[in-house]
Amino acid sequence: MAPAPLTVEALRPLTLARGAHVSAASGLVCADGRAWVIADDLLHLAGFSDVSSAGTLQRLLPGRLPREAAARKAAKPDFECLFAWRGGLVALGSGSRPQRDTGVWVMPTGVRRFDLGSVYGPLRERLGAINIEGAFVQDDHWVLLQRGVAAGAPNAVARWPLHVLEHVIAGALDAVPPSSLHEVSLGALDGVALAFTDGTALDTGRWLFTAAAEDTRDSYLDGACRGSVAGLVDARGRVLAQRRLPGHAKVEGIAAQRLGDGSLCLALVTDADDPAQPAWLLRAHW
Repeated sequence: MAPAPLTVEALRPLTLARGAHVSAASGLVCADGRAWVIADDLLHLAGFSDVSSAGTLQRLLPGRLPREAAARKAAKPDFECLFAWRGGLVALGSGSRPQRDTGVWVMPTGVRRFDLGSVYGPLRERLGAINIEGAFVQDDHWVLLQRGVAAGAPNAVARWPLHVLEHVIAGALDAVPPSSLHEVSLGALDGVALAFTDGTALDTGRWLFTAAAEDTRDSYLDGACRGSVAGLVDARGRVLAQRRLPGHAKVEGIAAQRLGDGSLCLALVTDADDPAQPAWLLRAHW
């Protein structure tokens, strides 16, 4: 049975000053009246204060990426995950190539860079090629979401005790396997398998995810997107519901707020998969 549709409102394109924009939005945190967006083809974090003003960029890593698409793809750190932690924001590379094992902790006092090999290495031993697309903190655990591909690793959820995150950022750990790792079946849209693109924690142990039906058999190569869904998972890891998002946009970031009536207000960002086109910030109610 196809997922029931979810009504979505387009709030704004992710435009920056001087006619620039964020195109490949891949993670989202909403906090303190701002939306923070990570992009998989930038060395910066983008911040947006309202639905009309141009966004601003904060540098995360030094250097410059090539302009040419193939060279840029090969060199980029591929930041795919963004989550709040200890008064700051943490961005993680996808791990789909060796140069993508980098994370950064963005604090009011500055940016700390760290290596993810101590957790990504054990995941590769279990899953083969990895592509980490979502991450969040829930209670006393740090959770990573593996994006599956048709000819490779499955969709999977990996958990570590929260203190592991602290030690990884401090660079004080050898290889640490996850305390739990389980595969998740998400089904398909129009014959193309769905794969995780992001996740965010809720109360009572539940969490939300986004997933896209991208027609590719490789964790590195992009493909045509048939559409995206948002989904709800319970504290035991069971997918309770999925709702299809309109159109064929690749939704890669999600944040959520519980409203007074118990419903959820979702904020979502898209990856345009075209450097000439801006990503969009969307809103939906569940």
